[in-house]
Amino acid sequence: MGSSRRILGTVGLLSCLTLSALVPVADAAAPAPAPSAVRESPRVPFTQRYQAVQHGGVVRASNSSISCRSAESPQAEPCPEVQKGAAGVNGDFEMFYDEVDKDLDTYNSTRAELRVPRGAKVSYARLYWGGNLRVGEQKPPEDNGRVLVAEPGGAYKAVLADTVVGHHTDAGSDAYQASADVTPMVRKGGAGMWTVAQLNIAMGHSEVGAWGGWTLVVAYEHPQEPLRRISLWDGFESLAAGAGEAAGETVEIAGLNAPAGSAGRAGVVAYDGDRGTLGDSLTVTADSGRRISISDAENPFNDVMNSTITEFGRPSFVRQPEHMNNLGYDADVFDLSPALSGGARTLNFRFTGESQGQFLGVLFVQTDARR
Repeated sequence: MGSSRRILGTVGLLSCLTLSALVPVADAAAPAPAPSAVRESPRVPFTQRYQAVQHGGVVRASNSSISCRSAESPQAEPCPEVQKGAAGVNGDFEMFYDEVDKDLDTYNSTRAELRVPRGAKVSYARLYWGGNLRVGEQKPPEDNGRVLVAEPGGAYKAVLADTVVGHHTDAGSDAYQASADVTPMVRKGGAGMWTVAQLNIAMGHSEVGAWGGWTLVVAYEHPQEPLRRISLWDGFESLAAGAGEAAGETVEIAGLNAPAGSAGRAGVVAYDGDRGTLGDSLTVTADSGRRISISDAENPFNDVMNSTITEFGRPSFVRQPEHMNNLGYDADVFDLSPALSGGARTLNFRFTGESQGQFLGVLFVQTDARR
């Protein structure tokens, strides 16, 4: 991406839980149901979507929906090398949809494996999707609130957004994130390869570049797993171009009651972070005041939002396609254990922006809980 960005506003906490809208479709060519009258807002402050203390955990499936096709900049690495993990930004490439379902009636589709443990019960599931509507083409925002989803071995169903859609337009991009509660669907479909199609994103080439993808976040109960606190927040906030430390923002997660030596993990979904464009970071501060920089082998401390889909620095589930550099889409899970070494009732997550900015969409946290 190459345009200036906005400033991240104050991040709040407010409990908010909504219901899903699942509309079966006979095939992808069937007339689309009219999207529900979901309000849009250029900024959606982060709010608590779901929280539970239970034996179990949180997993996710995720993939980007668009990738490079050919280089537009003479300085760009070849597209196949970028897809394998070389540094590269979406604005340097002609971008084109990924399509894995061999269905002529869908214009993008990607898959990812959801690894719900055997014997687990799904307690909550939410699907997030988003991207850039303005690249070489301009996509209509009326389609932001609808995607097609197929459970493992199943047919597509239309999923409609059921909460405020974040939709922010500036001189270079037209970005959005939508989401829906899909708990009944995931309880029925279970573990396996999930497919998401017809995600409303633009293809082509521009200075800002194309990006887009989806993430399915699932909380589950399992009697043989430790007692854990599971917390899910979402919103649509933007980090300003060159925000740096002074303009960073903090999400505070309170009431954790995590004992000393706890294990934990944190997942983040972000848009338009560039691999090799430095300056973005994520730090976590517990009660003790000790601040920990969150990073791993694939997400350096000064390039955390770098277009990867990893868990503790490694791929953790099957994706189709399975690009290492997703050119503007991040869905990473980080090890929180170092921040919990002394225990924690509160964790403060501080995000700072890279030199060209990015959008934040989801934060989910799992920590051990006292019995």
